[in-house]
Amino acid sequence: MARVSAVLRALRPPRLRHPSRPSAAAPFPGVLPAPGPHPLRRALGLLAVTVAGGCMGLGVVGGVEQPVGPVDTVMSLRPSFTGGTEVAVPPLGSLELSSHHAPLRLRVDVDRLDPERAGALVDRPERLAGLDEEVARDVRSGATALVLRSSAAAAGGAAALALAVYRRPRRALLAGGLALALMAGSGLAARATWNPTSVLEPKFSGLLSSAPNVVGNARSIVSDFDAYQQELASLVTNVTKLYEAASSLPAYSPDPTTLRVLHVSDIHLNPAAWEIVRSMVDQYGIDVIVDTGDLMDHGTKAENGFTESIGTLGAPYVWVRGNHDSEETQKAVARQKNAHVVDDGKVVTVEGLRIAGIGDPQFTPDRSVVPAGDPAERRAGRELAASIRAEKALGRPVDIAVAHNPVAAAETAGTVPLALAGHTHRRDTSVLEGGTRLFVQGSTGGGGLRAVEDEVPQEVQASVLYLDRDSHQLQAWDDITLGGLGLSTAEVSRHLPPEGLEDGKSGAEPSGAPGADGTPGPSGASPEPSGGAGTGRQEED
Repeated sequence: MARVSAVLRALRPPRLRHPSRPSAAAPFPGVLPAPGPHPLRRALGLLAVTVAGGCMGLGVVGGVEQPVGPVDTVMSLRPSFTGGTEVAVPPLGSLELSSHHAPLRLRVDVDRLDPERAGALVDRPERLAGLDEEVARDVRSGATALVLRSSAAAAGGAAALALAVYRRPRRALLAGGLALALMAGSGLAARATWNPTSVLEPKFSGLLSSAPNVVGNARSIVSDFDAYQQELASLVTNVTKLYEAASSLPAYSPDPTTLRVLHVSDIHLNPAAWEIVRSMVDQYGIDVIVDTGDLMDHGTKAENGFTESIGTLGAPYVWVRGNHDSEETQKAVARQKNAHVVDDGKVVTVEGLRIAGIGDPQFTPDRSVVPAGDPAERRAGRELAASIRAEKALGRPVDIAVAHNPVAAAETAGTVPLALAGHTHRRDTSVLEGGTRLFVQGSTGGGGLRAVEDEVPQEVQASVLYLDRDSHQLQAWDDITLGGLGLSTAEVSRHLPPEGLEDGKSGAEPSGAPGADGTPGPSGASPEPSGGAGTGRQEED
């Protein structure tokens, strides 16, 4: 029986596997199995996935917040072919250090000055002697936390991407381990090539490119560190006192129906001005902020990040271009939340107020540009006045005209009740023909970055205008004056528009409002202070 079964099996034709179910163990006759990927290609593929995943992890994890001395910073690591360190100081620019050669670049973003830590240095000047050691400790602490966090992020990113690509946990673990090895190798390379003298030869960009001309080169600072300590103490004192002055402004509670307009001008890239404006908005209950220009100092693209604070001021912000503001500056302001740009006679309605303005026809950020002078300003002013008359003819009268240069603003005489301007860095108030009152504001930025040029700092000036909510008639105004950098005085004088003024005369008399220290104001002051109580020089460029 067994012999018969064997014969039948020999006569049976061979079974073929279904084409849809190939088998590597029993291939079709004459068909060789497909060769697997080459080991080198497999390794390179894994390496590429690891590097890509590690970069993704570094991008997702962000930076580490770390206080360094009196400032708050954010440290982060990014892939790089050249290595090095970048210190960003918004909105002034950045400086680059050739600190190391490795596939990782260290970026340090200076976020803000901490008033409490800065104040502690002012109260205890002896701490300045150990400030360099404190900074070094802070940097080491931040770098350690950054390396640990970045390594974990790189490993996690590499493992996640490998798992998505290969769908094999073993490959994912291998990619994570390889990422850690690459991070460790990069760290060893950075340590081996670390150049501590790179701080002596930084590469500046943005507005910081002029830093060597302002503060001297780094070698002179190192060789004369005692003098540098004194300058640092002065700088910390100045900024701290400015913050203190902004936070101690006297409050005023007008009638609930009153519109409150804050007039600022010529901030010139001073970041402390934003804190001052916020304080005034909060304490005075400001409805509208009107900025009559020169927000920037050079109008460069690098400065545009300065506009990002506009949306955080707590009130609508109406702005007109100054001679230090470029067209790019104007576009940057227009993109901000709550910002209203007026130009070419355009009218905006904010809190019921109709405001028209025209940008400065001149862009003269430095002395390399020859100014067109007053004739160009008068032409711009006449164009603005014509637009205002056209609006009035249509039954839509304008309440406030704004221009940067007082020469342009004066051309609107008789067309509006109020005209606002800046430019001169000196506060002045006058009544033009036809009853138009012209307010010329001082520098709300205290002259901005150029404030350190003079021995006597420019004062910080702003004004609050109180208008009737229905008629929009001017009821009163407060002139606010803060001491410039290094000074902590704060004065507020109240002015009431007298009745029956003659054309061309202001005649406003201070009511003797108390100053920041509670003492009576200058009740016997002259009818209208020309240039305010300020000592700031006239700025005509």
